[in-house]
Amino acid sequence: MADVTVRAPAKINLQLEVLGLRPDGYHELAMVMQSIDLADTLVLRASADAAIRLNCDNPDLPTDGTNLIVKAAELLRSRVGLPELGVEITLHKRIPIGAGLAGGSSDGAAALLGLDALWGLSLGSERLHGLAAELGSDMPFCLEGGTQLCFGRGERLEPVAAQRLTERAVLLLKHPQANVSTPWAYGRRRELRSDFYLDNEADFEQRRQALRHGPLLAALAAGGPLPPLRNDLQSVVAPEVESVRSGLALLRRGPEALAVAMSGSGPSLYALYPDLPAAQAAQAALAKELDALGFASWCCRCGGSGVSLVTDGSPP
Repeated sequence: MADVTVRAPAKINLQLEVLGLRPDGYHELAMVMQSIDLADTLVLRASADAAIRLNCDNPDLPTDGTNLIVKAAELLRSRVGLPELGVEITLHKRIPIGAGLAGGSSDGAAALLGLDALWGLSLGSERLHGLAAELGSDMPFCLEGGTQLCFGRGERLEPVAAQRLTERAVLLLKHPQANVSTPWAYGRRRELRSDFYLDNEADFEQRRQALRHGPLLAALAAGGPLPPLRNDLQSVVAPEVESVRSGLALLRRGPEALAVAMSGSGPSLYALYPDLPAAQAAQAALAKELDALGFASWCCRCGGSGVSLVTDGSPP
């Protein structure tokens, strides 16, 4: 059987609002997520020994059963009741690890899509989305991609009309030594702001409606100027992580930025630009300061899709 190659793009948050706590202990969220073209690549090859093996070109990434790729393969094989199926997966890692860009979730979603094709399962979108939601809150978005409203834990999706957003680009920053634990960030938010949490479905829905009909989605639909972007975790992470504070300040000094924010629980930061040349010009203008502060940086286009099979034979 021929190898299957899957592209797994990262995401940024254009909005991340923490509404309150759910009965299951997770936070209720109201978000707008956006795919970008910084992507990992998975190459899947069927094996005859019923083993699930993962190799990665980044030695810092665990390749055992804690990795979402392996978890996705094990769950999928279990649900279809075919324990004899095996696979060897090679991950070419470009999305920085632990960066708030859903790299692990996108890789897991890519594994679901790729294994469905490799093993000839034809499960369909609805079943794959159900498995993705079991594995991680961001994984349904990573399957679908583009520009989406994400509610609940993040698994409930509503597509967003976004004029010209795929023409836009981001300058993305992450300090290699900076790491932020997502559970810590949400725990810190709860510690500092739980007095303001909503506690019932009617109030949650009111806030969802406010986002659906608010200035951000209106600006995305019209392709016009963006309002300030909201990330409720940024206000608790930035005071604790120096690179988040310095990186945000640096991006705000860059030329022509449409908006500046932290993605997810951080520590990745981004500035949104009208197009890729504008993002590249800002990267060049800030190059000395980026180097002095030790930041890694990427210029990425906004993307219109999530994980996808690579069919043109191009290399990873």
